[in-house]
This record gives sequence, structure tokens and C-alpha cells, in this order.
Amino acid sequence: MFRILVINPGSTSTKLAIFEDEKMVFSESLRHSVEELSPYKNIFDQYEFRKSAILKSLDENGYSVSDFSAIVGRGGLLRPIPGGTYEVDNTMLEELRYAKQGEHASNLGAILAHELAQLSGVKAYIVDPVVVDEMDKVARISGHPEICRRSIFHALNQKAVARRAASEIGKSYEEANLIVVHMGGGISIGAHMKGKVIDVNNALDGDGPFTPERSGTLPLTQLIDLCFSGKYTKDWVMKRIKGNGGLVAYLGTNSGIEVQKRIDNKDNYAELVYRAMAYQIAKWIGKTAAALRGDVDAIVLTGGLAYDEKYMVSWLKEYVSFIAPVIVYPGGDEEKALALGVLRVLRDQERPKIYHEEAEKWQKITSL
Repeated sequence: MFRILVINPGSTSTKLAIFEDEKMVFSESLRHSVEELSPYKNIFDQYEFRKSAILKSLDENGYSVSDFSAIVGRGGLLRPIPGGTYEVDNTMLEELRYAKQGEHASNLGAILAHELAQLSGVKAYIVDPVVVDEMDKVARISGHPEICRRSIFHALNQKAVARRAASEIGKSYEEANLIVVHMGGGISIGAHMKGKVIDVNNALDGDGPFTPERSGTLPLTQLIDLCFSGKYTKDWVMKRIKGNGGLVAYLGTNSGIEVQKRIDNKDNYAELVYRAMAYQIAKWIGKTAAALRGDVDAIVLTGGLAYDEKYMVSWLKEYVSFIAPVIVYPGGDEEKALALGVLRVLRDQERPKIYHEEAEKWQKITSL
């Protein structure tokens, strides 16, 4: 039996979970107030504070760092790399400490895992960070050489549910062709071809369908006119694209549950906007099916909006069931996905990857 500690840092919390093989035996979300975090100038400065909170939680619940076979953290903003389980190394740690690819709370995942693994004498890992990049060269061409399409998406959950769906249809992930649709505050739609995500929208920067909080791919000339109208600042426009777009802009809420209630109460405008989001998601699924040349084993719906069987899931099935069977895995269990990635390594089902080697290799492969 392998016992794995999972560390998933968020902006104001650190989620902990302990797995014994596939079974979660403990979980806790450590909340960090604004006052507690305010003394720290940047994300890296928080690691001692968060490390102490983790050790305190483990001690209060009868665990020691020496109890674990491995420790895994949520992967942060790194250079583009292929998917997989990565052993935390010095190159990765240095890039995360100095936020060379950008500041984000998830940068602390590998750092905290490494610090605790050092105490216990085991190895630290990350699994499928958001920067996973397996896109075909042809998918990177945007339409102008100064702009390259980028792969930034819900890689951890997408890869986890893709493996689950492949198993359900009697194939390995490396044998299956799947379209995975993660529907949360952001929406990412990936073409998984035999173990690689060969194309995906940049969910972070607003590419793709509109979402509960993001405007999605907008008519380009109208957006340019708005930007140069003189009425708005760059910050105002950026917030309308990401954060105050989508359902928030149309309906004043980012809650799918709230919108569903409005539809139940005969709010026709809410129904129109919500269906339009489903319509755009469905069109993007169709585009993604083309990337797989129509050879699609299944379409997988996941993320928070996949709980909405009455409207969202039902509408999407109406639009896309002709392409392939639709499988629904609501939510997104990040902690389990992290644990399973490490478990595959501990069981010798998968070799751990070396970050600097894969980053350098991928830069050569993907360079245009």
C-alpha cells in the first residue's frame, strides 16, 4: 500500500489530501485570511507560513511526514511541457521561486512538496500542470506570424477524466481519441489523440466559447474598435474579457445554479444566454472533432457545469451526440488526479519525467 500526501495551493487556501492507493482517507482545506497573507510581498514568500500550517494540520490529525511514500503538489506556471508526472528538481524549483513564467498560487505546490519530502526522505512530484503543451505544429498557427496559439488549459482534470473515459470504453488512454470539455469558470475543450492533447483552446486568456466569467473569442474588428474608442483603459477591457465577461456580463452572476433557477422561473433572457453558451461550446466541440478527423471514441463533459443535467448537459447532447457518445463526469477532483499520477509512477506503470529535459526538448520540437 502506498500512502500519498497531496498539496493543492490556492490563492487563499491550501487543500490537503491523503490517499492510501486510490482511496482518499483524509482531506482538509486550510483557509488563509487576507490579513494572514498581507505581510508577504509575493507568492514564494508564503511558503514557510503555508508549510507550518500543513505540518500543524498533519500533527493534529495523527500524521507525520515520515508516513508517506511520496508527496505531490499542484504544478505551477512553468515552461511548456508534455503531460505526465514530473519529479521535482532544482531547475523547476528555481523557476517557480522566481516566478519566471508568472505569479500564481499553484507555484507553491512543487515547492511545498519538495520541502516536506526533504523532511521525510521521499520524492516530490507534480502532475499535468496548466502549461501542458502537446499541440500539433499546425494547431499553433493563428493567422498572423506575430501571434502564436498557446496551450493553457485544465490539463490535470482533462487528462484524469480522459484516462477514466478510455478505461470505460475498454481502451487505454494511449489508444483512444477523445474530446474533453472542462466547464467551470473557464472552459477548455481538448482534442486527445492517443495520449496527447493535439489541440485545445487557451482557456486562461479567453479563447473559445464564452463562459461564466470570460467573453470567449469575440468578433475581432468590433473588439479593436472598442479598444481604440478612447472610452476605456486596457485594464477595463482585460477585465471584461476575463472576469467580467460571459454570464457575468449578460446576467450579473457567474453561478450556473443561479441561472438554472432563473430559467426554472421562466426567465426567457437567462435561458437564451445560457443556451447560447451551450451552443458555442457545441460549435467548439465540432471544430475539435475536425482536428481528430471525425475519429472520436467519446465526448467527455466535466467540471462544475457538468452537474447541470437538466439544461447544459441535455442541450449539449442534443447538439453533439451525432459525433460520438457523450460521457459525463461532473466536477473536477484535482487531489485524486494528482494522487493517481504519482501512483502510476510508484507502481512502475509510468516513468517520471525530468522537467528541464522535457522543456528543452519540447521547445525544439514545437518551434516554428
